Amino acid sequence: MTRDQRVVLVTGAGGGIGGAVARRLSRAGIRPLLTDLSEPALARVAAECGAAPSRTADLRTAAACRELIAWAVAQHGRLDGLVNAAGVWREGPTADTSEQDFDAVFDVNIKGLYFTSAAAVPHLAEREGFIVNLASDAGIQGNTGAAAYCASKGAVALFTRALALELAPKGVRVNAVCPGDVASPMLDFQARTYGGGDPAGYFARLLAGYPQGPGRARFIQPDEVAAFIEFLTRPEAAPITGALLSIDFGYSAGK
Repeated sequence: MTRDQRVVLVTGAGGGIGGAVARRLSRAGIRPLLTDLSEPALARVAAECGAAPSRTADLRTAAACRELIAWAVAQHGRLDGLVNAAGVWREGPTADTSEQDFDAVFDVNIKGLYFTSAAAVPHLAEREGFIVNLASDAGIQGNTGAAAYCASKGAVALFTRALALELAPKGVRVNAVCPGDVASPMLDFQARTYGGGDPAGYFARLLAGYPQGPGRARFIQPDEVAAFIEFLTRPEAAPITGALLSIDFGYSAGK
């Protein structure tokens, strides 16, 4: 690692978007630090990023988030950025939502993100660094049958804006990237779990909602989201903070 090389922590690094972000940052000359709940997935991505330092973590408690940030800073004595890519999906009618599913969505999607960000703030302020949160199109518009997920990502969206205002005097930028449906293990999980035994039909129903129409609509690739996030780490992105940035083929633009 060179003296001026920036260090960025990526949560959910074993997933589709998180893994793509880690690889993209590594190619851009940034030193990624990786965490995920899945040890095998994390080990694979760490190897793809030149044996990047990695640590398994369950970020559903504030204490675990603080421990993670302490570990991250200890690796190279600095932290320049944080990409909060960890997330889970649940869907179904609100009346049928179990407390267990509700807690799973909120503990990972907003509680872990919130307290990881909070623990990182003093270190990011030293470097005038950045935070990129993974929100969703479901954080800026309602999605039928996914009220708990929408509520969690809506919380991410407004937390991003509030934190951006709070940290602007410290020179720390905070933005949220809001993807539509991404071809990833999470999307595969959705189709297997909630597709009624017809994953292909589930995918088709999602694509039918995109304005490109039959034959043109497709799912976003993880590296397309990662490229967007990597841009936000660059000096030329300095004016961008407090933004909710859609990458969804126009899905959330209206009907």
